[in-house]
Amino acid sequence: MTNTDSYMRELVVTNPLGEPTYRLVIHTLRLPQGSRGLDAGCGIGYHALLLAEAVGPAGHVTGIDLSPEFLAKARENAKKAGMAEQVFFQEADMYNHPFEDNTFDGVWSANCVGYAPGEPLPQIKELARVVKPGGSVIILAWSSQQLLSGYPLLEARLNATSSGIAPFVEGMRPELHFSRMLGGFRKAGLERTSAQTFAGSVHAPLSDEIRNVMMALLEMRWADVQAELSHKDWIEFQRLCLPDSPDRILNNPDYYAFFTYSLFRGRVTR
Repeated sequence: MTNTDSYMRELVVTNPLGEPTYRLVIHTLRLPQGSRGLDAGCGIGYHALLLAEAVGPAGHVTGIDLSPEFLAKARENAKKAGMAEQVFFQEADMYNHPFEDNTFDGVWSANCVGYAPGEPLPQIKELARVVKPGGSVIILAWSSQQLLSGYPLLEARLNATSSGIAPFVEGMRPELHFSRMLGGFRKAGLERTSAQTFAGSVHAPLSDEIRNVMMALLEMRWADVQAELSHKDWIEFQRLCLPDSPDRILNNPDYYAFFTYSLFRGRVTR
């Protein structure tokens, strides 16, 4: 399985966990009916479909991504959802969109801008360029979690590993951290900026679908951490998270976990 195939599988498997929160976020945005939006870094199209539902049958959403494989899957998902005429997907670079100035009523980017290595400011400026005056730049990303209920010290140590802080790296300038997005908005000339946090949660008993999601999430969240943990913590991590462990935390009848997404929004006023 290639890295692209593996990541695509992760997006499919974990979508049921995040979708309720994404729907809540989009509902809160109160996007204008009939508006035209851009989903930058659209992946396999799940968010573009939710955005298209929100703007109604007279609206339209364009999704862009660099991966032809993701875009092919996004078109397949749109067709299955009966929304192939309302959404359009094309290959494009986040730093250099193939659109004229003032093309869209608003742009959305989830788990992409500001959450990937590199400078977020050029991406924010490019997003703002294609938005009409009065429209919004909206950026969302996973920002925290508590997945090992009852084991806060172990989870804190896991979150301090290279995998746990990814895609951030040691030595990264503080202003490049996703949580400093308002600074990037200000430098890009956006006004009426705001930030908001949305939380989702799961608890026992877990459905088969959510159990599969959580299994994938535990595997994704702290990959290749053994070298950065003490022997004691590594043994405890395996006991709680390995699929074949009789003490796996997902089997706990009192299991509870939560996660947060942070939303940043700025208005284009030029």
